[in-house]
Amino acid sequence: MARKTKRTYRKPVMNAGGDMSASAGASGHLSGQLTGQGRANTGMTISPHRSTQQNDLPVSVLRQRYQAAVDKRRTWLAHWQDCYEFALPQRNGAAMQTSGGKRLDRVFDATAPDAVEQLAASLMAEITPPAGGWFDLEPGGNVAGDDRAVLTEQLGRAVRILQGHFDRSNFAVEMHQAFLDLVTAGTACLRLESDDFKSPSAFRFAAVPLRDLVFEERVDGKMDAVFRTLSLTRSDILATWPDAKLPTIAKGGDEAQGQKRHTVIEAVMPHGPERSGYGLCVFYADGGGDGGGEGAHTASDDVLFRDHFDVSPYVAFRWMKAPGEIYGRSPVMKALPDIKTANKVVELVLKNASIAVTGIWQADDDGVLNPATIRLVPGSIIPKAVGSAGLTPLDAPGRFDVSDLVLSDLRDRIRRCLLADRLAQVDQPGMTATEVLERASENARLLGATYGRLQAELLYPLIARALYILAKRGELPDIPIDGDVVVLRHAAPLAQLPKRVKAAQVLDWVSRIAGLGPDAMAEVDVPAMVHWLADQFGVPEHVLRPVLPPEVLEGTS
Repeated sequence: MARKTKRTYRKPVMNAGGDMSASAGASGHLSGQLTGQGRANTGMTISPHRSTQQNDLPVSVLRQRYQAAVDKRRTWLAHWQDCYEFALPQRNGAAMQTSGGKRLDRVFDATAPDAVEQLAASLMAEITPPAGGWFDLEPGGNVAGDDRAVLTEQLGRAVRILQGHFDRSNFAVEMHQAFLDLVTAGTACLRLESDDFKSPSAFRFAAVPLRDLVFEERVDGKMDAVFRTLSLTRSDILATWPDAKLPTIAKGGDEAQGQKRHTVIEAVMPHGPERSGYGLCVFYADGGGDGGGEGAHTASDDVLFRDHFDVSPYVAFRWMKAPGEIYGRSPVMKALPDIKTANKVVELVLKNASIAVTGIWQADDDGVLNPATIRLVPGSIIPKAVGSAGLTPLDAPGRFDVSDLVLSDLRDRIRRCLLADRLAQVDQPGMTATEVLERASENARLLGATYGRLQAELLYPLIARALYILAKRGELPDIPIDGDVVVLRHAAPLAQLPKRVKAAQVLDWVSRIAGLGPDAMAEVDVPAMVHWLADQFGVPEHVLRPVLPPEVLEGTS
């Protein structure tokens, strides 16, 4: 009977080049993971001009899957358009529209756009704050006790390097745009690419509009099969994919001058079970590969570029998901009936207000007074026939008091659905401990399910992609976030809410037993409670006195 070998992790060291290496004894594959050895693919290694292999889907299959995904998305477009039009008109992410065009013509009530901005800003501050500190890397349970301190120090350095690249990139700007899409349409997508070495950061982010994307959902619920539609010129194609296979063109014309735009599809598809990673295929959307080439057109002529990703550059995430649906549902969708109604009420109120200001007038048809020539300006003299009533005002039929009541109720429901003013700072000045506890508990309850989904669909893939890019650039070693050697811990303010709730409960309990007298307080281990509260509130360990072993304490007494 074969003897099972326990998987252990031995002492890691930082070599001269800044890489983490380890001696793992019998489990040498862990050492290979940490140093980047034995990895089948370190980057995009597939040649764009190679023949189709087993794991590369033919263009005809990709085109069929793309069309099927477009058909499934078609029912969502009208819904997304309504959400963007009434809740986020400045970012039209669902329909094609000319840049700089008017988008506020049908919006009369700004309650929903304001609440959407507040909710997106709150999510930014609670999940991925620009100040940093929203993630951490810790040794896993498989790391030996003697090696945890060394590995903790090295992982802390990796976190600082990673956070520095986030700070120097456009992460905060694009992440905020992605949160706006998430709150409005329920689905958002962030693309993370490696930037050139001249840039201050290794990362380049882009919040991709939903109108350019279609997704496929796997059996396990992941949205990692992405089709993106792009309208590019030849120069844009070569700038994006330098090795792209472009057809020959005739001299003269718009295409020769770089003016003609081609619609291409960028497909990022996960490989089958026999191979890890993702395949990239860029092809013409309408079979445009026959533009000027000699000979018969084949399906391979539609392929511009093929490549391979170890980690997908697209991070798609959802607010909530209904069973059987691919795309997510948003709080704006829930509040959309009230948003439309409030918008209509404000429109009617404004029309009624204009009538109340300018008035509605009636006049006798006496042959002297001509309503078409009357100008109601100060100092004007309006002729009338003898005995006629002249101009007389009509009473405004509207009831502003009723409309104000209806509108107030609608706005309250909109703000409640969009969590406006409900995700504010938990511990505001002047709040009691009980109020802080209740506010933290409410926030944790409101966003518990959503944050759990964002952890799985946003935070983990984002950090994995970022670590992969830095490892590929040689700035960090290959760090396996497998929960065994290295654990990714989310340290965002929203992730700390459950700990804050527990801490507030303990403090409330201490304040209650303090009224029982010194004998009751003597039963409390105050130093242990202080260290536990420091952990719950995220206080660094170096500001606390170290906990001495019991034998040391007995020797000093």
